[in-house]
Amino acid sequence: MNAKHFLLLIFVICFGCNEVKKTELNQSMPTEKFKKKEVVYQVFTRLFGNTNTTNKPWGTIEENGVGKFADFTNKALNEIKDLGVTHIWYTGVPHHAVIRDYTKYGISNDDPDVVKGRAGSPYAVKDYYNVNPDLAVNPENRLEEFKALVERTHNAGLKVIIDIVPNHVARNYKSLSNPEGTEDFGASDNKTVIYDVNNNFYYNPNESFELPDWENDYLPLGGENHSLADGLFEEVPAKWTGNGSRLSKPNMNDWYETVKINYGITPEGKKDFDDLPYGFENEDCKAHYEFWSDKQVPNSWLKFRDIALYWTDMGVDGFRYDMAEMVPVEFWSFLNSSVKMKNPNAFILAEVYQPHLYRDYIKKGKMDYLYDKVQLYDTIKHVMQGRGKTDNIPPIQDYLEDIEHNMAHFLENHDEQRIASPDFAGNALKGKPAMVVSATISTSPTLVYFGQEVGEPGSEDAGFGKPTRTSIFDYVGVPHHQRWLNNKKFDGGQLSVEEKELRDFYKRLLNFTINSSALMGDYQDIHLYNRQHTEWYNDKVLSFARWSDTEKLIVISNFNEANTYAFNLKIPEDVIKAWELDQGTYKASDVLYNEFSSDLIINNGEGEVNVKLNPLESLILKIE
Repeated sequence: MNAKHFLLLIFVICFGCNEVKKTELNQSMPTEKFKKKEVVYQVFTRLFGNTNTTNKPWGTIEENGVGKFADFTNKALNEIKDLGVTHIWYTGVPHHAVIRDYTKYGISNDDPDVVKGRAGSPYAVKDYYNVNPDLAVNPENRLEEFKALVERTHNAGLKVIIDIVPNHVARNYKSLSNPEGTEDFGASDNKTVIYDVNNNFYYNPNESFELPDWENDYLPLGGENHSLADGLFEEVPAKWTGNGSRLSKPNMNDWYETVKINYGITPEGKKDFDDLPYGFENEDCKAHYEFWSDKQVPNSWLKFRDIALYWTDMGVDGFRYDMAEMVPVEFWSFLNSSVKMKNPNAFILAEVYQPHLYRDYIKKGKMDYLYDKVQLYDTIKHVMQGRGKTDNIPPIQDYLEDIEHNMAHFLENHDEQRIASPDFAGNALKGKPAMVVSATISTSPTLVYFGQEVGEPGSEDAGFGKPTRTSIFDYVGVPHHQRWLNNKKFDGGQLSVEEKELRDFYKRLLNFTINSSALMGDYQDIHLYNRQHTEWYNDKVLSFARWSDTEKLIVISNFNEANTYAFNLKIPEDVIKAWELDQGTYKASDVLYNEFSSDLIINNGEGEVNVKLNPLESLILKIE
């Protein structure tokens, strides 16, 4: 779903299945809280391997091309892993509505009036037991081609994540591959009532669905003459729309291409299922699984459990849940505990943007990770745009200290503007200090969106939607990424010198993060101390300390694109004490490029290191 409502509020979060206790500075306890930093590389699967450069608005596959599962060759996967990646999030895998004739394979045609774009939204799933036929060399064998991709990915030493979208499905949901004992959403619904606990959808009995009134000169397929683009879509009775609109004729800004799933919440908001017992947020996944084992739950719960376990059995290592906050937290307790009983190491990432829900969705819902969108991402974005101060970053980390591991960090994804787009930063290089901070300030996973590492600006007018984001709705090429693709040699042969240098930066940074014990250990801000005590230190610079029992780091970033800053960075006495360093001189060497070095001089319990930061430069100083 591209249009999201993000709330900027202060929030508190608790932990999920892998609980971590808050670490106080100087407390005598192990500092390495987690095994290894994780890096998730999100690829828009149908765009990754596309070499076509036509980029005609609303163009067909024949005109604009499309990438395939097969494009993720052993070479491609090894290059991704070599970038410093641990997981690949293949976006757009489940079969969603598309405007292309696949009737020879038994697939019904989709109506352009209820499909966004020509290639369709990956978040309007049509068949949860199969994959997008666009992605297969032979659509008849599309599921086998995906299984082969999973195997290749695992052989490359990477784990596989796909999307599940529990809040809504495509208006014309129809599975061709239901395993024995399962049935389609809505197949057994009582359509004569608005609500029934075991109905999969909500209905407006005796009313027919009507298309929205199109606004701002929008026409499906850009106005192309298409037999199904006739302003009609038969749905009787009308179902509630994916974003919760109860109107039989939704607004254009509603998620009109989807229908909302019923999880046992009455139209009045009453829960038609058991509550979790008081204090159960402190119980582990096994206890949650056992709690639900003898309970009656709404039919939609069972359907999505079966779907998640189906993909888990296929070798998928985890899921990214779209708009999880629109589904009751009790369902997540049920689903995630079921997944964790099948695969205790499953990677669970969810979209939750209402701060007052965070704690419940992690603790009760057993989510591993949520997006740190409303605090860290938005704050860093403002700094990158010159509209905010680095002073606003340390309070975020202090406030989230006990739950920092659960908050996944990113600078780009399919919903957000590209860093290089004029509406964001206008220059991919402005992402370098932000990326260092985002990737090193906590123990949480780092998310990278394909093309980010080569400065993709998202400037294409693909059809549905506007530039600044790489289109998720249409067939399109991704130019900077295609230069790295280099006609599927996956060697960056067509990249400019600047693009090669940027990718090298990401490679250096990400590989360091996944191998650093300090980045899985303790953190302390030193920025605010230096703002008070250090001449020439300012609000365009950020610094903090990270350490484990075996590694001590000072991270310093300059967000200013024009100015070089030189100063004697102060290391406060409590950090020096925690590091157990005696008075004297220690080597401080940058681990990113191995070019800068200085001395950490400790005198009277306080440390000082002379640093020089060029515009947009970061240093990760290792103390020896």
